[in-house]
Amino acid sequence: MHILGLIPARGGSKGVPRKNIRLLAGKPLVGYTIDAARRAARIDRVVVSTEDDEIAKIAEALGAEVPFRRPPELARDDSPTLSAVQHAVKVLENQGWQCDAICLLQPTFPFRSSADIDACIDKFEQTHADCVVTVHRVPHQFNPHWVYFESENGTLHISTGETAPIPRRQELPPAFHRSGSIYVTRTKVVMEQSLLYGERLVGFETPAADACNIDSLEDWERAEALLASKS
Repeated sequence: MHILGLIPARGGSKGVPRKNIRLLAGKPLVGYTIDAARRAARIDRVVVSTEDDEIAKIAEALGAEVPFRRPPELARDDSPTLSAVQHAVKVLENQGWQCDAICLLQPTFPFRSSADIDACIDKFEQTHADCVVTVHRVPHQFNPHWVYFESENGTLHISTGETAPIPRRQELPPAFHRSGSIYVTRTKVVMEQSLLYGERLVGFETPAADACNIDSLEDWERAEALLASKS
């Protein structure tokens, strides 16, 4: 099975300007994702998709491939990730290389491990999923069986549609939310169905304690603090 490690890294960013190449503990942010992808045994190629020449130069210096430039219309704030993935697959196919699945790695998650990448790909293969995505467990107080919606008349009803809540925490079924650090999706699902998830979605649980998705300066400060605590 041929796996493309795809890192979308556009130049624009509102929360943290130029964040993909901003130095985090002395290393460009995108470098953390490139390093993890390059160490992953299951990934065949590590490709950065960008419209930005400076990002491309830095990514190549860090060991990633940048065999094309992403069109500017696919690198706007409102550009869907799916379109960037489809563009990358088409260009690589036109260049003579095909993949069975895409491992999508957003550079805003600097602390994923190569072991987790490989484990996600292994689970993808073993479960015959359309997509495997990393997930975090939802704390019990936010479990859907204990979450309420408000009706127009002001009354509350349980989000699952049940008439009464499950009484004990120990009886709650596990619930998960998408973390977004790793997606492994079948190429046919992306290209033929225009979907990132497909019909058969499987989760790979990772601990939430050290997770960090950098979208703001506060997130950046938290990432620096996590790195400092580890060192």
